[in-house]
Amino acid sequence: MLAPTPDAAEQRDNAAFDALMWAMARPGEVRMLPGGMADLVLALIDGECRVMTDDPALARLAAETGAALVPAPVADHAFVRDAAGAMATLAALPAGSALYPDVGATLVLAARIGAGQRLMLSGAGIETQTEVQVGGLPEGFWALRAARCAYPEGVEVVLVDGARLLAVPRSSRVEVI
Repeated sequence: MLAPTPDAAEQRDNAAFDALMWAMARPGEVRMLPGGMADLVLALIDGECRVMTDDPALARLAAETGAALVPAPVADHAFVRDAAGAMATLAALPAGSALYPDVGATLVLAARIGAGQRLMLSGAGIETQTEVQVGGLPEGFWALRAARCAYPEGVEVVLVDGARLLAVPRSSRVEVI
């Protein structure tokens, strides 16, 4: 008996999911998405998810999956393209609790990877430390993120620059250098 062959959409979704999982497992390492932020919506979101986004096209895509479009304080996932909204969204997203850290949200942000602020990452998945550069985020973003992440509580941050992806899980420590 032959195994079913994945179609193009399944291959894209699998590639996007793999890129995200490897980026979360190895914070600071840049991974490639088949396309961009829309690929993460298609790979991650389904009818059981609550989604917040500032992008009408991503909102339509999320709605097509059956996901509920909600405000940030009750979202499981937030997709933000406009840096101006990044701080308010990060401040409002659920960070989970010590008993239920899994209800902490994932924030997917448009950013410039490889340019801008220099960051030193350390923590789980990083042998010692790794340096990255990230631009396009508002002043004070990383301080607010640190205030929201008292491990195991926190918000997962995923940065997308075109087809490039970089993850900063809640377990990662970020030092602006």
